[in-house]
Amino acid sequence: MSKARQLDWRTVIPAPVVLISGGEDFLAASAIRSIREQLKAIDEALEVHELEANDYTSGQLLNLTSPSLFAEPRLVIIRGVERCSDDLIDDAITYLADPTSDTCVILRHNSSSVRGKRMLDAIRGSEVAVEVSCLPITKDADRLNFVNAEFAAAQRKISQGAVRALLEAFAGDIAELASACSQLLQDSSETISEQVVDRYYGGRVETNAFKVVDTALSGRASESLALLRHALSSGADPVPIVAAISMKIRQLSKIYGNRSASAQSLGMAPWQVDKARKDVAGWSEDGLALTIQALAETDAAVKGAERDPVYSLEKLVHLIAKKGQN
Repeated sequence: MSKARQLDWRTVIPAPVVLISGGEDFLAASAIRSIREQLKAIDEALEVHELEANDYTSGQLLNLTSPSLFAEPRLVIIRGVERCSDDLIDDAITYLADPTSDTCVILRHNSSSVRGKRMLDAIRGSEVAVEVSCLPITKDADRLNFVNAEFAAAQRKISQGAVRALLEAFAGDIAELASACSQLLQDSSETISEQVVDRYYGGRVETNAFKVVDTALSGRASESLALLRHALSSGADPVPIVAAISMKIRQLSKIYGNRSASAQSLGMAPWQVDKARKDVAGWSEDGLALTIQALAETDAAVKGAERDPVYSLEKLVHLIAKKGQN
């Protein structure tokens, strides 16, 4: 059983040894930055040393952490532990038995690799260590929880309509989503509403793309094509538009095959499940299959397989508006 304390990246505190595991680099970087800032606040004289695990040589850790004449506090950050040398494994295990006071050693392991398992097991079994798990945030439900937690941590209110708008505006990188949350938190509105989000981010390509596909899914072919042409004429790249359409069709496919499934089992937010259940009405299995095939062809087209990718994209939007019926 693990003896190391398990801490959230938002509430991490310095410890003699901190293991930051998992593949979400943004969360890991935030945790490391928080520890550094906390230690700097305690003592401006903090010494910071950064090492790459694959370049580590025997004795480096012990040399960097050995007591100094003036007893300056130290922070040692070792990155890429999934590529660590045998020397680091041995030295880290030795260090765990007798860590130096006023010193924090951070080991960043960012994959599921079993490299260094003996060291990881030793860290997780140590009472002087803490672990911060930074698992990738890929599911829609996890992204929804992330946004709600950002505002809850700041003791600010955000409407669920605003959360939906924010997730649609930032369908990709979690760092961009976090940055958007940070900017919205600076807004003076008592509650962050959908209108506030639209004021900041309504012009993003992802937002325009979701408006196009939502209009098409509602069966308004002419309007969806007009929105698409406006987005393209405004400089939108067809590639992220296809990516947004792909996300919506993927959600539709999940619901079509299992309409009674829970949001958690589908990896979707509850509001996304509710909307997909409404959107899937009138679709047939053949229509959905034809749309998925057209989506694959359009994806290839906008990435260079055809001379006129816009025509392919327009055909796809029209097909969606007709619920997969030519």
